[in-house]
Amino acid sequence: MVREFPPPPRAETVSELIRKRLEEVRAAGGTRETVTVDWNGQQIHVDVIDLPLNDLYLNPGTHRIRAQRSHRPDQDRNLDKDPFGEAGQDYLRSLLQAKPSDPDLRDPDFDKLKEDLDKFGQNEPGLVTHHGVLVNGNTRAVALRELGKQSMRVGVLPSSFTQADIDAVELALQLRQDQRRDYSYINRLIAMEEQAAMGRTPEQIAKEFRIRTATYHQERWILSTIKELNDRSASGGGVALRLVDWEGAQERLKELQRLYAKLGTLDPDQAEIVKERRLAAILLNFSKTDLRLIDEAFLKEEYLEQVLPPELADSGTVAQPQSVSIPGLDLEVPATTSAVSAARALNDRILRAAATVRDTSGGLPDSEKASAQALLDQAKEAFDRAIDNAGRDARLRKRKQLAPARLADACVNIDQCVIELVQARTSNSLDEEAFDEAVLKLRGSLRKLAQQAGRGIPNPGDGVSWLLAAATAEGTQ
Repeated sequence: MVREFPPPPRAETVSELIRKRLEEVRAAGGTRETVTVDWNGQQIHVDVIDLPLNDLYLNPGTHRIRAQRSHRPDQDRNLDKDPFGEAGQDYLRSLLQAKPSDPDLRDPDFDKLKEDLDKFGQNEPGLVTHHGVLVNGNTRAVALRELGKQSMRVGVLPSSFTQADIDAVELALQLRQDQRRDYSYINRLIAMEEQAAMGRTPEQIAKEFRIRTATYHQERWILSTIKELNDRSASGGGVALRLVDWEGAQERLKELQRLYAKLGTLDPDQAEIVKERRLAAILLNFSKTDLRLIDEAFLKEEYLEQVLPPELADSGTVAQPQSVSIPGLDLEVPATTSAVSAARALNDRILRAAATVRDTSGGLPDSEKASAQALLDQAKEAFDRAIDNAGRDARLRKRKQLAPARLADACVNIDQCVIELVQARTSNSLDEEAFDEAVLKLRGSLRKLAQQAGRGIPNPGDGVSWLLAAATAEGTQ
């Protein structure tokens, strides 16, 4: 839903200043500087003026830092209560110059933008409402203030624009390809969700974000999964994971969604367990290549179950009923299997421990954080051993399959050779000497293959027996 914000404290004063500046540029004659804005499927051109940076307000509704706002829950609540107050604006400033994946760190991209502004000045104007709230250019405003600049060039949106119009303009500007700093991944997901809440169709939103409709549905699944996990991570003390905690997991989450969709059509329970295992591994910060080993074989061989310490293996699961009644309907559906419940229970413990360790409110005792960290360390070690065992077995399986795969490739090439031999003979274009030489090489290769097969296979099957007999017969001629 669209969040409406109250006017800033000095809204009337700033509006009057903006009105006078607009009158001045329009009365000056000559060519006026304008900026083009995409709105409601059309382009409008708004006048650009110079405004003092002290009269501009950072936008509390900007999508650029929507997920990062939850980094400091107390400051986020204060920002909601007083979006244009000094404390709220200072929190926005800190988030706009911070790393999206870790708001405690300064973003190198912000410093690059600041350096560019210092060297070349402001090339593109920002965009403000008639109250002086920045719609586009929030990060640039923060950088210009750090550089000690006094003013900023901004285009002014019509005073009739609603908050929904302002949000649409911000989104359109951000999705242009020439923007210096893109939305972070989670903030893009939030923007898509908001567009859907406004009643726009998946096809319309996909077009707006320049992605396929299938990708849009994938992104919605990912955001829904993240929100579910954040809810599951909540403990009695109100500590929970935040949206920002999932920044940087984009590719791993996308691979998980693709695998989940594939497995879900074959075995829904297996899909759920793989999902829980991979999500736990993402939280424990395993790489994309490590996560790929958590698949059907990983479950079948029970790699994790073999190495889980007793205190993690027993996650407090209870026997599950075979079916569940739907309230209000005379229907029963199959209940979650015990294996799925066990996977969820383990993941819930990891989620709550991660939420405790990552809490930034300062309200948790050190002993509680230390206990949660110890649980994460145990889980990390268990997953590390399980993934290592799965990888070692996968490499062994690959080595076992290399020789048969090579021979299968050779058969394909020989079959193609038969076709090309017929074609060459039909057109009288066969190079018989070259062909004869190639056949001699084939004979030598088959002899070497038979020699090694005879040594390594004590009880040869029909294929290897034929090869050994053929090589023996050929050697006696």
